[in-house]
Amino acid sequence: MIIGLTGGIGSGKSAAADRFAQAHGIHVVDADLKSRVVVEPGRPALGQIVDRFGDAILLDSGELDRAALREKVFAEPAERRWLEALLHPLIREEITSDLSRAESPYALLVSPLLVESGQHQMTQRILVVDVPEALQIARTAQRDQVPETQVRAIMQAQAQREERLRHAHDVISNDRDLAALHAQVDALHQRYLALTQGAHA
Repeated sequence: MIIGLTGGIGSGKSAAADRFAQAHGIHVVDADLKSRVVVEPGRPALGQIVDRFGDAILLDSGELDRAALREKVFAEPAERRWLEALLHPLIREEITSDLSRAESPYALLVSPLLVESGQHQMTQRILVVDVPEALQIARTAQRDQVPETQVRAIMQAQAQREERLRHAHDVISNDRDLAALHAQVDALHQRYLALTQGAHA
């Protein structure tokens, strides 16, 4: 069974995924990490991105300057669509290959764009880490040291909170401390184990 874990920027997806992995040994595939792998130097996708946007989006090391690229594509919806059309199929291949190696009773696919990218079609259940918008903005601005306006632009590109919750089978409410988050993850882990055993029964 593959469970999709999603939530807006700054919602605590990583903290929830870490708890599943470290406390319960669950195989976690992070779509964000896969999105970095497909644009590593030497990968064809990086060449196509440079052809389109120029060398200015490369760091001195030859790696992609993700901040510079983000600025370009969030300002220009047509460019974002071009980039997504290039990268989403490549990211999907990387995710599929990693999930196929999972040995835990179920696996987690962590993705901020689970709903928008169509990646939710690879999962049997969707778990949303939900947090009030004001808290989301405050946490992200502090964590990434970016202005609130940039956080809001990223949030605009992600599914709106209501849309995510509409797809959710399970919801973790992350408006309290880490212990409260862990308790919710632990309870869901038991529930998912019961579901996988039911599927095998």
